[in-house]
Amino acid sequence: MGIPHPRPFLSVEDYLNGEPLSDVRHDYIHGDVYAMAGATANHNLISGNAFAALHAHLRGKPCRVFMADMKVRMLVQQRDVFYYPDVVVGCDERDTDPLFLRFPKLVIEVSSPSTERLDSHEKFFTYTTIPTLEEYVLIDQSRPAVTLFRRSNGWKLELIDDPTAIIHLHSVGLSLPLAQFYENWNAGG
Repeated sequence: MGIPHPRPFLSVEDYLNGEPLSDVRHDYIHGDVYAMAGATANHNLISGNAFAALHAHLRGKPCRVFMADMKVRMLVQQRDVFYYPDVVVGCDERDTDPLFLRFPKLVIEVSSPSTERLDSHEKFFTYTTIPTLEEYVLIDQSRPAVTLFRRSNGWKLELIDDPTAIIHLHSVGLSLPLAQFYENWNAGG
């Protein structure tokens, strides 16, 4: 058996310079990069539905909504972390970098069976270190269910899986039916 070779540390500068040139997006965690898997049709539909609802609601307001290619930069234990949320809303005028947000108000991840643990544990704990974040939302792509975490209630889990439910995103003042996230969704895949 060979001796494993440690991967070289990748600086934030090298990550930010290389990411636009890459065909694959990468999360960055403390000098390591992790390639992101391709998304399913349901993942894209759900992300798109969330983006469309937020974009229409926020039109003409100071908040901006981004989908898929905008990173969020965090400092965790004095180390840099970058994630690509599926949908993110930023309203803070301090966010002036064209490649990432530091001060998001709302983060949405569309979870699959393969990403559920990462989204509900590691990303949850990392995102909730952001002082401006008010809500973290997980949308299940395999069944109609939304899990909300809100700063205002101590980040307690709120599971909403009633198909007739209304989802209230207090951070941006938007209420919409759970079904709207799942428009054109295919239960089989």
